[in-house]
Amino acid sequence: MKTKWYFINSGPCSPAYNMAMDEALLHWHSEGLIPPVIRFYEWNPATLSIGYFQRAKQDIDFEQIHKLDLGFVRRPTGGRAVLHEHELTYSVIVTEDYPEMPKTVTEAYRVISEGLLKGFQNLGLEAYFSIPDTEEKRDLLKKPKSAVCFDAPSWYELVVEGKKVAGSAQTRQEGVILQHGAILIDLDEEKLISLFNFSSDRDRERMQKHLPQKAVAINQLANRTVDVEDCIEAFYKGFQEALDIELVPYELTEEQQSFVENLAKTRYESDEWNFRK
Repeated sequence: MKTKWYFINSGPCSPAYNMAMDEALLHWHSEGLIPPVIRFYEWNPATLSIGYFQRAKQDIDFEQIHKLDLGFVRRPTGGRAVLHEHELTYSVIVTEDYPEMPKTVTEAYRVISEGLLKGFQNLGLEAYFSIPDTEEKRDLLKKPKSAVCFDAPSWYELVVEGKKVAGSAQTRQEGVILQHGAILIDLDEEKLISLFNFSSDRDRERMQKHLPQKAVAINQLANRTVDVEDCIEAFYKGFQEALDIELVPYELTEEQQSFVENLAKTRYESDEWNFRK
C-alpha cells in the first residue's frame, strides 16, 4: 500500500500568505498533526521573492517594484531572487527521517526533485538534472555571481536543452524539510532584470545577454501552449510516481486558516522580516 501524503492546491494567494502557509505546514508536520504534504500555489499580485540570506535594499530596485505593482517577500529558504508571475509554485514538506530520504541536503534535494523531473517529462519535455562536471563549475555554484535565481543551474536543478526550467530552495527546521520552487511557464526577461540594482551598465548588459541563454520557460520549449492547469496535472502525477505515494486532497480547518493568516500578518508582511538584511 502506498504512503498517503496530503495535497493542497491553494491557487493564487498573497506573498505573505504563501510563505506563512509553507511555514505552518512545516510546523504542523513536525508536531505530527499532518502527514507529509505536496502543495501547489500561485501569486496575487505577481511577486519578487528573495532568499532568507539576501540583501534586500542593496540588491533590489524598490522603485521599480512599486512602479510595476509587484508584491515583495523574503522567503524562509535560501537561494536567490525569483519573479513569481507566469508559473506554478510547488512546496514539499516531509520529515528528515522519512524512509529512504537521504541525510545530505543535496541528495534529499535530488530525491524530492524527481517529482519535478517526472512532471516535465509528463509535459513532453526532455528534462534532466544538472550536475556540474568540473571543479571550476562546482566552485562557481558556491559563489553565485548574481542576485537573480535563474542566472545559473545549481546542483540537481532541472534543465531542458541546457537551460534552467525550475528554481528551488530548501530549509530544514524542527526536523522537517521544506523545499519549494518555481516552475516557469512563461518568463518576462526584461521585467525580471529591471528589478535589480547593478553596479554598472556593463553588469546589466551582461545579464540581459546571458539570461535568455541560461533560463527558459516551458512555453519556449513545448510544442503546445501549456497553462497552469496542465502543469498541475503533470506535476501532481509526477510527484505521486517519483515518490511512490498517494496524494489525498486536504483543506485547512478554520483554526489552521487563522493560524496562517496571523503568521502572514505578523511575520511575512512585516518590514522587520522583509528588510532584515
